[in-house]
Amino acid sequence: MAAGTGTAGLHTIRENNLRAVLRTVRALSPCSRAAVATATGLNKTTVSSLVSDLMERGLVRETGQTPQRRVGRPGVLLDLDDRSVAAVGVEVNVDYLSVVAVDLAHRDLVVRHVPLDARSVGAVACAARIATVLREVTGEPVLEGRAVVGVSVAVPGLIDSPTGTVTRAPNLDWRDVPLRDLLRSELAGSALAGATVLVDNDANLGAMAEYRFGSLAGLTDLVYVTGEVGIGAGVLTGGELLRGAAGSAGEIGHLELAADGPECSCGRRGCLEALAGIGAILRAALPDRVADRPLESRDVAALVDLVVERASAGDGPAVAALERAGTWLGRGVATLVNVVNPGAVVVGGYFVPLAPWLLPSCRAAAGAHSFAPEAGGCRVEPSALGMSAASRGGAAVMIHGLDSGALPLP
Repeated sequence: MAAGTGTAGLHTIRENNLRAVLRTVRALSPCSRAAVATATGLNKTTVSSLVSDLMERGLVRETGQTPQRRVGRPGVLLDLDDRSVAAVGVEVNVDYLSVVAVDLAHRDLVVRHVPLDARSVGAVACAARIATVLREVTGEPVLEGRAVVGVSVAVPGLIDSPTGTVTRAPNLDWRDVPLRDLLRSELAGSALAGATVLVDNDANLGAMAEYRFGSLAGLTDLVYVTGEVGIGAGVLTGGELLRGAAGSAGEIGHLELAADGPECSCGRRGCLEALAGIGAILRAALPDRVADRPLESRDVAALVDLVVERASAGDGPAVAALERAGTWLGRGVATLVNVVNPGAVVVGGYFVPLAPWLLPSCRAAAGAHSFAPEAGGCRVEPSALGMSAASRGGAAVMIHGLDSGALPLP
């Protein structure tokens, strides 16, 4: 018997063909079986069998008929079945949890933003809180009867992806936290007990969200920069994440730009994060409200709103702080331009409401410190996805896993 044609080999071939048909229906929907056969190169009988299988699994459904344009029977249109499965993305950051659940077509089912002082409560309690929110979300009526194919958790730090361990997250004060194992333990006995759990860097998942849903969706070479107390970058080259040998690519927040600069959470001085992170901006923009001490996580959102209010009114310290931070951010962007030459850098998180005052100096510095003329054609734009970029990207990665083979088909 030829290699690959035994029972296991035939099963693998069929699973690969099922995914090929699913990807094709996603790309062409609504479409006929004949269109799927043409696009995949599979014969019509095989496609019909595969479509029937996908319909039984709740992944594809018939939606109507093609217009009658010739003699003969009209074809029946196929579309993704958006009623059967869901995927959930969670972002844990210094001062909040963001949760997004989507259907097979990436449409929002649930979106939540939950204030949480993640640093103060600690990793174990934070995992318990994430599990509680997940149980609440998956218990909502809109998810009733759906199979949750996976849960993705975004964390601002270094992640050992194979084990789901957060090896270092300075702003959360986490080190070697087995987050995936903690979550699996917390979810045991719930409806999510068998779901795949992925832990990844928040900037990486934010980049995936921008690539799929953002204002520059489809741009294959882009960088997403988180705008939080910490600064990180998710780098896409050719539509694929640049992870590096140990998965730690994109840590631009810890570029040392000023040897005599302020101390960073990582213990070094003059890092980009210490110069242009939200904590640095708040201290400089609101000297009467924010003392030179660790920032209380619960206050961040309200203080950012206050900076926007003061900058809008032309307050000198607020405007100057944002322009200065923008210049440092532009220096970091220039490094990205010089190394990976992205088509765009998208800034997210709290940088978005601050963009009118932050980005002009950022763009100017990026151009001035890039080797290529005009910053190599790189644009610097605010995200349109708000605070949900990383969680939305995590949910999208779970759905993509069904198409690509990273997750088992239900």
